[in-house]
Amino acid sequence: MRFIALDIHRDFCEIAISEGGKARSAGRVASSPDELCVLGQSLLSDDKVILESTGNALEIARVLEPFVSEVVIANPMHVRAISHAKVKNDQFDARTLAELLAADLVPRVWIGDERTRVLRRLTSRRTQLVRQRTRPKNEISAVLVRNLKGRPPMSDLFGKRGRQWLAELELPDDERDTVEACLRQIDFLTAEIAHVDCRLAEQALQSPEIKRLMTIPGIDVTTAATLIAAIGDIHRFPSAKKLVGYLGIDPRVRQSGQSHARQGRISKQGSSNCRHVLGEAAWSAVKTPGPLRAFYQRVRARRGAQVAITATARKLACLCGQLLTTEQDYAFKRQTTVDRKLRALELRAGAPTRHGTQQTKGTPTIKQRTLQERQLTEQAELAYQRLIQDWQATATSRNGAGAAPGRASQRPSSGTAARQGTDPEPAL
Repeated sequence: MRFIALDIHRDFCEIAISEGGKARSAGRVASSPDELCVLGQSLLSDDKVILESTGNALEIARVLEPFVSEVVIANPMHVRAISHAKVKNDQFDARTLAELLAADLVPRVWIGDERTRVLRRLTSRRTQLVRQRTRPKNEISAVLVRNLKGRPPMSDLFGKRGRQWLAELELPDDERDTVEACLRQIDFLTAEIAHVDCRLAEQALQSPEIKRLMTIPGIDVTTAATLIAAIGDIHRFPSAKKLVGYLGIDPRVRQSGQSHARQGRISKQGSSNCRHVLGEAAWSAVKTPGPLRAFYQRVRARRGAQVAITATARKLACLCGQLLTTEQDYAFKRQTTVDRKLRALELRAGAPTRHGTQQTKGTPTIKQRTLQERQLTEQAELAYQRLIQDWQATATSRNGAGAAPGRASQRPSSGTAARQGTDPEPAL
């Protein structure tokens, strides 16, 4: 068996081969589909190929996969033999990759299927467009500050009333040109975001996983699609702890010798976009009654709002993993809210509007069903609070009156299976 390494660049790939315990350089090949196919035809069916993760690594892997037994993409953050080398050039990097693959010491990057890749591209594109749209909005705000115009009297400065207010302001000619140019940019980027949203909605309607995550309060189609794009196959995570670590919302731990382990801020490994949407979803979820709000309020009373919202985001990640693994909807979902989300999703994907739909006589109205569902979620929130109080009282009586309830030493054993109910540890 041979181990082939490619040090990838934009225009070419440096090749190295490890065979019989020795690595050697094997020239270069152009980074084009035709040249890569020629390279693939020269390889053996039992060869293994390793690539370092770059922007074009997935496409190169797709071209070479039919010709070899396995294509591995290495995680560049963990290939320390290359990043810390004193001698660093293309030939050395390729030989080092080949040697690491031969010794089975390569931290691998998961290669998603085509559907996951499409979702990743769409969600990444949407994030970029939203960030680009933020820049002209900030520039207009800077114009108002420079000219002492104060705060706008409406919440949405870029809506119909806000634009009318901007048009009536007295500004210098150059500042007026800046505002109008920024508004044109905002309109263009808003149209582009709407186009991407339409594509995302089409993908979401064909994905039961995205629809399942949308049953959780605070999670819309954008958040669900971002999470599914990052997670991919949920079965590659054997536990919720692994998923949380992959998303980078697990605490850093420092411990040596007999000293106690010290936990710090979250690790922030993995997708920053996932952590952002989880945080936004957590802020939305804690505004509605339910176990998530009770959990947030409990942590906020001890640690403050920022720590509590991060803990709620982590709880949301565990909950998403549990729903995807068990293929169940959220136990405390509000069906009217879920129906509203799905209908908005269909409209965004281009479905026709419905007019004149009559309700069957004797069935509860939407308002009545919404009230009933709210009462049920409020009962679930109270049940969670009672469960926490009983758990803390039990922990206090077991460990003595001086023990602080809720600390790590008094938590239930980690072997307890995570359930979708209202259990406080380890996941909702």
